[in-house]
Amino acid sequence: MSTVRHATKESARREFENWAPSYDRSILQRLVFGPSYRAFMEELVRWRLNDPAPFDVLDVGCGTGSWLAMIWSTSLPSGRLCGLDYSHTMCRLAADKATERGERRAAFFNGDSEHLPFADGSFDLLTCSNSFHHYPHQAQVVREFRRVLRPGGRLMIIDGFRDNLIGWVAFDVLVTRREGKVYHAPWSVMRKYYVDAGFSEVTQRKFNIWIPLFITIGVA
Repeated sequence: MSTVRHATKESARREFENWAPSYDRSILQRLVFGPSYRAFMEELVRWRLNDPAPFDVLDVGCGTGSWLAMIWSTSLPSGRLCGLDYSHTMCRLAADKATERGERRAAFFNGDSEHLPFADGSFDLLTCSNSFHHYPHQAQVVREFRRVLRPGGRLMIIDGFRDNLIGWVAFDVLVTRREGKVYHAPWSVMRKYYVDAGFSEVTQRKFNIWIPLFITIGVA
């Protein structure tokens, strides 16, 4: 099992290392990633708009840092903005983006979602968009996400919604055929991950039509 897990992770690392130079120009930025970041922003504004206290963010599977760039471009009182990605090149490009824009709150780390290099209770918000299906041990990852969140912090995960016909074709057939051993957790399974990890007030909503996605939110 550990050999299979390692092979799956290394395959994902190679895929994203190769993709990194053209990642920001991918059509998926418009079809999938952009709508996901907007969904995150809607939830973040709803939660923190009237709260003047700074909040610290960790984005797991951060890619080239576009979601964190959206946060630092707003007037929200964000504190530390940390990104983590399994791809070295994604992290380097994200760090370059922050440097070019003079953003000193952002830091990017090469690491594994199952073993986050942060102390318990380090963040107020943890986000993860469209990379969760690559994680071989998803329940373990959600428990690790819970570990680094402060009491009252939020976990927001977005991934493909495969519980209708369009989603099943998009994710269980087309994406799996292209990316290999990935698993898009069904709506009910994702909710169970959260509950089993100790999250409360778990809510979910679907968005996007032709490439359906869903967001799951829980309170630590």
